[in-house]
Amino acid sequence: MPNLEYAMTETLLATYFLSHGGGPWPYMLDQYGGRYDKLQASLQDIPRQLGAPPRAILVVTAHWEGPQFLVSSGAQPGMIYDYSGFPAHTYEVQYPAPGEPALAARVKALLDGAGQPASLDDRRGFDHGTFSLLYPIYPQAGVPVVQLSLKHGYDALTHVRAGRALAPLRREGVLIVGSGLSYHNLRQFGAGGGHASHQFDAWLRQTMALAPAERLAQLLNWSEAPAARQAHPYEDHLLPLMVALGAAEQEAAATVYHEDEFFGALAVSSFRFGQAAAPDEADEAVDG
Repeated sequence: MPNLEYAMTETLLATYFLSHGGGPWPYMLDQYGGRYDKLQASLQDIPRQLGAPPRAILVVTAHWEGPQFLVSSGAQPGMIYDYSGFPAHTYEVQYPAPGEPALAARVKALLDGAGQPASLDDRRGFDHGTFSLLYPIYPQAGVPVVQLSLKHGYDALTHVRAGRALAPLRREGVLIVGSGLSYHNLRQFGAGGGHASHQFDAWLRQTMALAPAERLAQLLNWSEAPAARQAHPYEDHLLPLMVALGAAEQEAAATVYHEDEFFGALAVSSFRFGQAAAPDEADEAVDG
């Protein structure tokens, strides 16, 4: 039986929950009039925080789910343009990062071993929750990328447990990124969602400042938070946070992106769990 483990490294990589914006935004910045400047700058700063490129990236994407966890295992993933109404050129963009079948097998083995069955999918391409997020971080697309789906049922603890199972990857040079959005109500994406987004985002950032056990307890009961169901009618864009947290459960959080007027009115945030290799005063520690 092949050894599926990567070589261990000295570095314990941080994990991230990153708000990925809407559709193919990095490929049409000239049409947004600076609307994405803060998000773009926060993503472009991640290579500095890491200090060196990771061996590979595991993206937990809000845009894929299955009856069990699914892992993309193709060597050369294609593209999935899972949006509509955007300019024609955005249906031709390419993010030609390689896949990593050995890492996909490792992810499956870790999940299976933790009682979270997973299946490999060698046909799955990069959805916009992956390529639109990664393009500002690594525009040359040189780092191998594997995607992990959500699991039907949207159970928060199940996704935390998946993150716990995947924690060894952090010492194997694999960057774990939960790709979602801290506010995701497409029917109120603008002024109409401003109040709810600010209520929920304030609760979320306060929760990140709690001690690990209390932080977990609050997040598992996220639907009781102020304006929770207004911010997330469906929790698909919040659950990648649970995986990123589970993989770094005992470590402090930092806010690596926040703004109060996204699309004119929305409060949105991104978080890092664990220490950056090159921290910056711009990171807002929320570890109390």
